[in-house]
Formats: sequence, C-alpha cells, structure tokens
Amino acid sequence: MTASIKVDTIKDYNVGGLFGGIGGIELGFKKAGFPISWANEIDKNAAITYRLNHKHKLYERDLKELDTKEVEKINILTGGFPCQAFSIAGYRKGFKDDRGNIFFEILRFINDLEPKIVFLENVKNLQSHDKGRTFEIIKSELQDRGYNLDYKVLNSADYGNVPQNRERIYIVGFKDKNVFEKFRFPKQKKLNVKITDLLEKQADEYFYYHKSKYYPQLKEEITNKDTVYQWRRKYVRENKSNLCPTLTANMGTGGHNVPLIIDSKDIRKMTPRECARFQGYDESFIFSENMANSHLYKQIGNSVTVSVIEAIAREIRKALDV
Repeated sequence: MTASIKVDTIKDYNVGGLFGGIGGIELGFKKAGFPISWANEIDKNAAITYRLNHKHKLYERDLKELDTKEVEKINILTGGFPCQAFSIAGYRKGFKDDRGNIFFEILRFINDLEPKIVFLENVKNLQSHDKGRTFEIIKSELQDRGYNLDYKVLNSADYGNVPQNRERIYIVGFKDKNVFEKFRFPKQKKLNVKITDLLEKQADEYFYYHKSKYYPQLKEEITNKDTVYQWRRKYVRENKSNLCPTLTANMGTGGHNVPLIIDSKDIRKMTPRECARFQGYDESFIFSENMANSHLYKQIGNSVTVSVIEAIAREIRKALDV
C-alpha cells in the first residue's frame, strides 16, 4: 500500500502580520487568496481602523510585549517594519534608533514560529543605509535562519496601477529552495489610472485654502487641475510626472505636508479618502467618521500600496503552486 503524499493547499499558508498598521499587507495577501490568522499593531487609532476592516485577531500592544506562545502558528510572516529609522526623514539612524532595533523582534518571531515564508517591506533607503551595512545585517540574519532571499525596489506607479511615486523595497524569504527558484517578482504594469480619476470634484470646506495667509501665492502658482502640488514653505512644487508624490506619515502632523490640488471650486489639500485611493484602497475600506483627519493621514501615509502587495502575493502563490 502506497502512503499518500500530503499536498499543500492555500489554507496551509496562513499569514501572521507584524506592524499591521491599518492592515494593508494583510489585505493584499487576502486579495491573493491567503488566509490571515492574526496581526499586531501598537497604535490605538490605527487599531480602530484595522478592526473596522478585518475580522481576524489583532494584538494591540508593543511587539516587545507580545509572547510568541500567544499567537497561532503561521507559515507566512509579514511585516512592514518601522521605516523611520532608515528613511531620509528619520535621519538614517538605523540600528542606533530603537525603531531599527525592532528588526530583532521580527527575528524572535521567526525563531519561535519558523514560518516557511517571510515577507518584509521598507523604504528604498534601507539598501544604502550606513553604506549598505544595515541591509547586509538584515540579509545575513535571515539567511542564517535558512531563508533563500529575493528582494527588489518597486514603484507603486509601475507595479500597482496607482499614480503615486512610491519606491519601496520588498524582501521575500523562502525556506524551500525549490519554491524560491520558482518565485519571480511581478512584471511591470502599464499605468492606466490618472490622478484625476481618484479625486472628487469638490470636498468639504475644511480642506480648502482660501482663508490661508499663503493663498495669494498658492493661487498664482497652482493652476493645473490635472496634477498634484506640494507646498515647500517658501515655494510651490508642481509634480510634472503626472504622479502624486510619496504619501508619508508626516501628512498627519498638519501644516502643508498633504499634497495640494485645484478642483472645480478652488485650491485644497487632498482628503484622507483620496489619499487612500492613491494607496490602492478601494471604496469598501472603512474609515471612522469620528476620527481626526490627522490620524487618518498618518495611517494612510504609514501604510503600503495594497495593489503592489497583492501582485507580489499572487507571485508567491504561483511559486507555491497552491
């Protein structure tokens, strides 16, 4: 009698997400067909948005306080780990910054849960930080644990069909070398969504700038309804690439960090819902009406482009043949 051979199915590749934010990575994997078991997020406002949109378990606490024995065993571990320590905006402190050291918490989960696949996302600058030494540490730590690594910088405009200039590095690690050798990052897609496709014709009065002391200068320089502008304290920058600039968590700090547009009524900043569209979130994604816009802007800027995550997750599924 021949022993039956166990064949993996998509259900065997359940996902656990670290640094869940509002759940962009989990949503991308879910859209690709993977089951999501749990996620972790420390920010209470992000956790509110997360729970409005996801039914699985969310551990709302500092990752350092989350015991790996508490969580369900998973086969795919994901994490868009804090990028501020490695970004230009974070002064490139890297592992000297406590947010950089959180990478070693990821390793704790890898050591204890032994997932078959690890998926990580970070800013493009991660590769060049500290003359490449930071990235070498990250790679060697993962390789020492048996992962075959592939990584690539992808721009959301080229791979997510959203008109946002957002370059991020994606790292995928496979325990199974055969699966690793079958994996390919997604092919570039033709961008067929325009900036104006994602904007409302008008917005709530709150978003308009006609009462701002800078309005006369803005009025003079913001004239094109087909693009997005940035106010740089002393001058206005027009994005002539027909792409929205990279959306960042700084949008939540107020001031002029939110991109500006001119609509059929006047000059205004983009709304949180519009920003979410540039991150690949569709209209079914729920934001609390009672939450301050500053929190929503921060959550969206901290998030990922869902359509890019989905495209990579589909390629992972293809390599797994499930």
